[in-house]
Amino acid sequence: MTSTTAIKRPENRWRHDPQLPLLAIDEPPPYAVVNPDGRSPYLLLCEHASNRIPRALGDLGLPESERRRHIAWDIGVSALAQYLSQTLDAPLFMANYSRLVIDCNRPLGAPTAIPEVSETTMVPGNLDLSDAEKANRVDNLFKPFANAISRRLDLRQAEGRRTLVVGIHSFTPVYFGNTRPWQAGILYRDAEPFARSLIRSLSADSDLTIGDNEPYNIHPDEDYTVPVHADGRGLPGALIEVRHDLIDTLAGVNHWGACLTRCLETALEECPE
Repeated sequence: MTSTTAIKRPENRWRHDPQLPLLAIDEPPPYAVVNPDGRSPYLLLCEHASNRIPRALGDLGLPESERRRHIAWDIGVSALAQYLSQTLDAPLFMANYSRLVIDCNRPLGAPTAIPEVSETTMVPGNLDLSDAEKANRVDNLFKPFANAISRRLDLRQAEGRRTLVVGIHSFTPVYFGNTRPWQAGILYRDAEPFARSLIRSLSADSDLTIGDNEPYNIHPDEDYTVPVHADGRGLPGALIEVRHDLIDTLAGVNHWGACLTRCLETALEECPE
């Protein structure tokens, strides 16, 4: 009879022994796919759809008030992305776990991929992680999401289907004490004609201030979706950012969903294949 040494969990309730499963069998999988057979040229991604934390990681040492803030997810984007998936008839891939656990729109190895501090909030459950603990999150959450998107893009390209990659995001009205003037923004690098079409359509409403690579910009050292899934394949791609207080109600989601549907449909007409 072979003897075994019992595996001990770390003492902190938000630390996880990487030799043990990260997700229990009754927890959601790493990602969800909505409307997988949608016929739209658009492939929609929602990397920050959820503030869920695997039970094995407890609460990451954060109170509920922090876990409900924007640091844990992009408020409103799950509903907005699903609205767009329906109106555009577009496939949608959504990450099912919080970006505080691992950010599916960050390159592996970037300091913000598993943030020790988010804005001004320290995340105790992310401090002093071993390489094995980090790899456990990568293997169980990041890679399944990223690889599923890559497989779908491979298939679409093999079939010769026109494809544009769009990530749906939201941002805070105030960041580090600074009020942001934009209601929405379009983030891009290589796909300038596509992004310009979206900016032009949104800016047609004189009441809106639309950010051109604001409130952020795309950089390969800090972003994954556009550099890898879009620019890296020679596909048009951009992130759409909407201020989260504008989409935290059903009425707001319906308003911005209808607006963005029109803009995205216009971009298909204006941008050559």
